[in-house]
Amino acid sequence: MKPVQFITGVLRLLLLAILVGALFGANFIGILTIAAIILVASCIIPMPKGAAFDIYMEVWANYIMERFWKDNAFLRNAYDDSSFVVGGRIIHIPQPGAKPNVQINRNQFPGVSVRRTDTDVLYALDEYSTDPTHIPNIESIQISYNKADSVLGDHMNVIDETVADNMLIKWASSASNTYVTTGAQIVNGQMTNIQVGPADGGQVGNRFAFTSRDLKNLMTKFNTSKTPKNDRYVLIDDNMYDGFYDSLGDTNAKDFSQYADAVNGVVGKLHSFNVMTRSSVLASDNTGAIKALGSAMAGTDNLMSLAWQKNTVAFAMGDKKLFQRLDDPLYYGDVHSALIMAGGRVRRGDGVGLWLIQQGAPQA
Repeated sequence: MKPVQFITGVLRLLLLAILVGALFGANFIGILTIAAIILVASCIIPMPKGAAFDIYMEVWANYIMERFWKDNAFLRNAYDDSSFVVGGRIIHIPQPGAKPNVQINRNQFPGVSVRRTDTDVLYALDEYSTDPTHIPNIESIQISYNKADSVLGDHMNVIDETVADNMLIKWASSASNTYVTTGAQIVNGQMTNIQVGPADGGQVGNRFAFTSRDLKNLMTKFNTSKTPKNDRYVLIDDNMYDGFYDSLGDTNAKDFSQYADAVNGVVGKLHSFNVMTRSSVLASDNTGAIKALGSAMAGTDNLMSLAWQKNTVAFAMGDKKLFQRLDDPLYYGDVHSALIMAGGRVRRGDGVGLWLIQQGAPQA
């Protein structure tokens, strides 16, 4: 074996041991133990060519998912269509036809047979991919999981935020119900530097705050539409949450906060809703149309939040890949990029159980 091949083999063995050890929280001794076990196992059972690289890719696929759910916990609170993904890119959901009628004390024979006509729900997942990153010193990256996390962290932050922003827009664009806030006026000074997706902008004029009474009114609307009382969620824009929390008062704030669940992104519970927050949720123009991904806020635009019951919206995740070109002679190093297939939909055509929350604006 050539010295270069030997050194490369040792580095790959250490990389695999470190990545496996990182997933299980192993210390330095534990990592060396894992490396020894892998070395002995590879001598007894030869590892197929490319198997170590496949394990490396699987570790990073898990890394991608861990980062994604950490940053976008609210998407866990939608109906999961992921089990219906075909080929990593298409959602195919068989839909049974009409149920048979039931007659009591049948007196006409023979019964009339009716053929059940089944249908399908089909929708494609969107492809989200990052621009490639050139890493010239890959050896130091491969033997340091923390440094790799830092390098790829920017990639995952951007792709995660884009997936979540676009998913909210997809849901909101199919919503048929809008609630307009009724709280006290918020002065214009608090409404600057609002973010909609990746672009910044600012509003002009005052807006009505979103309050606990507004959420109570939403509860009534959900109840009267016979929306299930369990698994209700509201995702509030951070710029709207300030007024909402102030409206609780000391007593209600204590009761509200006792339901906080930081692991799942819930900051409290009130009026049957699990309350979550996000730096930006949605925005609409002065006609009520949802702003496109990456659009800057105009002076007359309004911030929006979203309330839903878990079974009214769906989210699905398909392929998750990390692409690599190792030892690229043109870059004198390695090139990396990431890809996620994701999509979703509103599950009910009548819009029941899904409400947009739009800032009210005082009449001129």
